[in-house]
Amino acid sequence: MKNLKTTLAIPFIMILGCAIFAGCNFSTGAKKDLRTGLSFNYNGFIVQDVLLIDPANKPMTDNKVQLNTRIAIAAFGIHNYGLKDGKVFPGMMLLVTDKKGTPVLNAADLFAGGQGYPPANATELRGDITIAKPMTAGETYHVKVHIWDKVKADNEINIETDLVVQ
Repeated sequence: MKNLKTTLAIPFIMILGCAIFAGCNFSTGAKKDLRTGLSFNYNGFIVQDVLLIDPANKPMTDNKVQLNTRIAIAAFGIHNYGLKDGKVFPGMMLLVTDKKGTPVLNAADLFAGGQGYPPANATELRGDITIAKPMTAGETYHVKVHIWDKVKADNEINIETDLVVQ
């Protein structure tokens, strides 16, 4: 009789553990685009993809950019925000540095002062980068983007890439 209880308890505990873990709604992962060099990792958020976007609003196939143009880094399919009064509150830091580490663009939070957004309006976040002075042709610049959830502090996306200005 004792062995029967033990035999039944083990599957029950395993099923219970799986149900508890699935209920946590936890997501983590990383990805690197070998063509553009863009890499990202995420924790807590669910993220479909992150891409470099060219001036024609199309995904880039490399990391070469033209002077006096505008590109973007866009994160798509973002879900699992924390809600406050039915709204989501993202934060997005964008930093571009030269080869010495000197910032040429530094935005601490592109959504600072925001009053919150409906969740359906925050599934795509985009940070635009104007490729212009003080950037110069022939130089490489490092881009870091940090996206976070102002309600669920553990939710974050970290993005990095290099841009070669031509």
